[in-house]
Amino acid sequence: MKPNILITAGDPLGIGPEITVKALRTAAVRRACLPFVTGDTSALRKAGWTPSLCPLLPVDAAGLNFKKPGPTLQGGAASLKAVLLAAKLIRSGFFDALATAPISKEAWALAGAPETAHTDLFRSIEKREPLMLFSRGKINTALVTEHVPVKDLCRRLTIKLVKEKAVLFASALKALGFKTPRIAVCALNPHAGDGGVTGLEEIKTLLPAIAELRRKGLRIDGPYPSDAAWEAHLSGKSDGLLALYHDQALTPLKTAPGAGPAVHWTWGLSFPRTSPAHGTAFDIAWKKKADPAGMIAAIIFAASLASDKHSHD
Repeated sequence: MKPNILITAGDPLGIGPEITVKALRTAAVRRACLPFVTGDTSALRKAGWTPSLCPLLPVDAAGLNFKKPGPTLQGGAASLKAVLLAAKLIRSGFFDALATAPISKEAWALAGAPETAHTDLFRSIEKREPLMLFSRGKINTALVTEHVPVKDLCRRLTIKLVKEKAVLFASALKALGFKTPRIAVCALNPHAGDGGVTGLEEIKTLLPAIAELRRKGLRIDGPYPSDAAWEAHLSGKSDGLLALYHDQALTPLKTAPGAGPAVHWTWGLSFPRTSPAHGTAFDIAWKKKADPAGMIAAIIFAASLASDKHSHD
């Protein structure tokens, strides 16, 4: 039986409605799941949605100006309400997985959102610590910290947090089919701290965390300088790369050679959640330029995670 996948269409003034409808029209998505969408009716109709395409759970915004795409209170409120509705429905068991089109953090702030973005909102709703991951071909990378200013990294990195994220990462990699996944940990400082000369986080935080995890049976090594860690991962010497901050993972992920879009997914929630690894792209919204490849990949990935969850259940 095909899994029921709920899709939030993202900010109605961004490319979310366009890539959602384009994805829903593809044979690959239709084969993978039974899709449902929630979002602003006018935006989805403008993008080409019709009732024959899939059921719509409307969350409408007033006063949208599609000729001026950008972050607005109205767009932020609509996309936030859609995500809150989706979370409620999927946690109640009505759907098997969630795929989210991009929202605008600025628009959410204008709308008074309780959290800055999807992952933070789900963390608050579920009262559990999730893991932010990205997959692209043979690349699998996860984040210890997420949207954290660089100046705050040293304070946010703790032995407890590194251990928690590594355990979640091992579980996520097992869901992808790695029976005993090999995880490499990136260092924070240049040259992995040079024995403490260029930073102590490797000595005080990362090495103790890795040692404890190894004693508990995880196949985990590091910390390695980021360039060396990525080179090794791209050559297949690790199954997953645990990065310490956002750009340490995203920059190599998106610039590495190889075809196919990256998928952003969240692990550790009570439900599988995926999204394309890009933003609202207001600059090209409603210009018929939006590429749905990332959204297509995210929906199909969500369906595979849902199917895997059912098989384990």
